[in-house]
Parts: sequence; structure tokens; C-alpha cells
Amino acid sequence: MKKSYSPLFDPFHFPSANISLKNRIVMSPMTHMSSNADGSISEQEIQYYKRRSHGAAMVITAATYVMQQGGMTGAPGADNDALIPGLRRLASTIQGNGAKAVLQIFHAGRQGSKTGDYVSAGNIPEDREGAPVPRSLAEQEMEGIIHAYVEAARRAVDAGFDGVEIHGGNGNLLHQFLSPMTNRRTDRYGGSLENRMTLALAIIREVLRTVRKESEQPFLVGFRFSPEEAGTPGITMADTLSFVDALSGTGVDYLHVSLTSFRSVPRRGIQDSRSRLAILQERVGSRIPIIGVGSIYTPDDALEALSSGIPLIALGRELIMEPDWVQLVLEGREQQIRTSISPLDLQELSIPEPLWNLMMSIPGWFPLRSDPQVVDAER
Repeated sequence: MKKSYSPLFDPFHFPSANISLKNRIVMSPMTHMSSNADGSISEQEIQYYKRRSHGAAMVITAATYVMQQGGMTGAPGADNDALIPGLRRLASTIQGNGAKAVLQIFHAGRQGSKTGDYVSAGNIPEDREGAPVPRSLAEQEMEGIIHAYVEAARRAVDAGFDGVEIHGGNGNLLHQFLSPMTNRRTDRYGGSLENRMTLALAIIREVLRTVRKESEQPFLVGFRFSPEEAGTPGITMADTLSFVDALSGTGVDYLHVSLTSFRSVPRRGIQDSRSRLAILQERVGSRIPIIGVGSIYTPDDALEALSSGIPLIALGRELIMEPDWVQLVLEGREQQIRTSISPLDLQELSIPEPLWNLMMSIPGWFPLRSDPQVVDAER
């Protein structure tokens, strides 16, 4: 291994949870749409994670729904005890390859529902053709939402995971409550930024209380968020700085910033030309570990991301294309790292067909390689 890459492989310790990682590389949670119809863990899902858990220090699973109302077809579920055996197999598969296993839990809100009951902070649909108009959750329903997250976290403990990550970004229900674009409520869950944080902070508080009671082993609780929205009104970087101040005081063990590019800079809310990661690290990094993600493909990209001061970096799309990323860097073979993909790679890389279809449905999301065999087959 090149000496310059050694910081990527320094161990890391979460002092609040007393959990140590063997290196600074995390597998990012990525939608794969490959679970069974009932939300149970499928065989192709097991093979997908088995192929990718032998290098990263921690693997965060795809968003796992906490209740049918906020579930999505093809996503894994943690909404009933019958799903625990499959979740246990998933956790042990990841851990068997030397990585810590973290279950990401979420409610899709207006993005999806397995019951047809689309809900949100308000009745504003997504900006896409045919999007259902969600109903606004009643204040008395909030306890049920909080309880669903708590029960999903309990099941993660029972299944042997090393932690849970509460997903509060990428447009899901908790994001919808934080955003002034979707949350125009006048009760205690809406209005001011402080009120819009209420649901997420209540869920964190109750999940922490439950896992500390239920788990006999060290157990992580993280929170993932998206720092800004493109539209107006929407979440600004100023909003996010106040939000991370509040999050850092909850006792949560880490924050995970969802970004398309780790180099991205604020759109509005503050005047600062530095990357969002550097700004967030300066704001709360001395109080709580931050995981950064976004367009990290090469070890040089990873080093650049670490230079912002954050202690951990997550690889998403790159670990789909190159499950052996960590080993190749350790062995000094970083030139062999795959940074594009072809249909011919699917079997070798254990990529489930639903995930491949999703990858191809988003133009430019993955760099495609034109293999001669594929070109010939398409003629």
C-alpha cells in the first residue's frame, strides 16, 4: 500500500458507544429494491452484502421501513417480529466478513406506502407526474410513528446488529417534517425550525432510551440528513447548522451527511465557499463524529474527503462497482479499481437485477463501460 493512503486505514473509536472500527471506510446505505415482497431479506440481498462487507469497517444497510404505511416495494422491512430471523442472517453475514452491521430505518412518508395511505407533514405531493397527494398526519398519530421507529430499533437489537441509523434525509418523512416546503403545519410539529425538528428529536430520544435498555452489547445510533434543498422555500445550510447543533446534544453516536458530491458547497443560507463537509465538521465535529459521502471513487478522492476533517467516509456507488476497493488499495493495486460498470459485471459483482434496473433508470448515475461483447450483442 502507498504510505499516503495509510490514514484511510487508521482505526476509529466511537467513544459514546464504545465501538471500534478497523478503518475509516463505511459502506453507504443504498436502495436496492431486492427484498422479498413481504419485506423479508432475500437470498440475492444476502449475496449482495456478503460480496461487499469484507473490506469496509462498517456496512449500513438499505433503508428499512418501520411500518407498512411508510414502506416501499422491494425495500426491506423491520415492522414485525416475523422479519427478525432474516435480519439476523443479514447482520451475521456482514459481521462474518469483519464489518460492523448497522440497520438504517425509515418511514417513506409521501414517497411510498405499502397500504396506499400516503402521509406527510402536509398535503403537498412530490414534484413528479402522477405523484399521490398525501394526507397530513394528525398530531395524535405522532406517537404511533415514534413507536414504530422504536420497535424497529428493538428488532435490530434482537437480530444482532451493531447499531441503527435513523434516516432523516433524501426526502423521506423526517425530511418532510424538517422542510418548510412540505411542513406548513401550525401545531407543535410545524412553523418554526425548532418545531419542525420535534419529530426527529423525539424519535432519536426514544430510540436511544430503548436500545440502551434492550441491548446487552455496545450499540450505535446514528442519524442521516440532507443538508440543503434546491427549491424555495426549503432547507438551507443555516437551518442545517442549527439542526446539527440540536442533534449533537441528543446523545446520538454519529451524524451521516447525505451528499451527491463531498466537494459540494452551500447554495444559500450562509456565505461560505468551503465544502459543506468542512463547514459541518467545524460546527459540530469536535462533539460528534461525522460520516461524509458523495462521489468518492478513488483513494485520492477519499483522502481529499478526509482532509475536510471528518473522521469517516462512506462509499456508495463505488462499492457497487468495486466491492474489492479496500483490498485493492491495501495491496497497492489501486489502478485496478473499477470506476465504471457493464451488464457483463452483474454476476461477478452479485448485483441483484432490481438494483441494476434502478441504476439504469437514472441517467448518468453510474458510468457505463462499453464492452465489445455488449456492443456486439446489441447490434
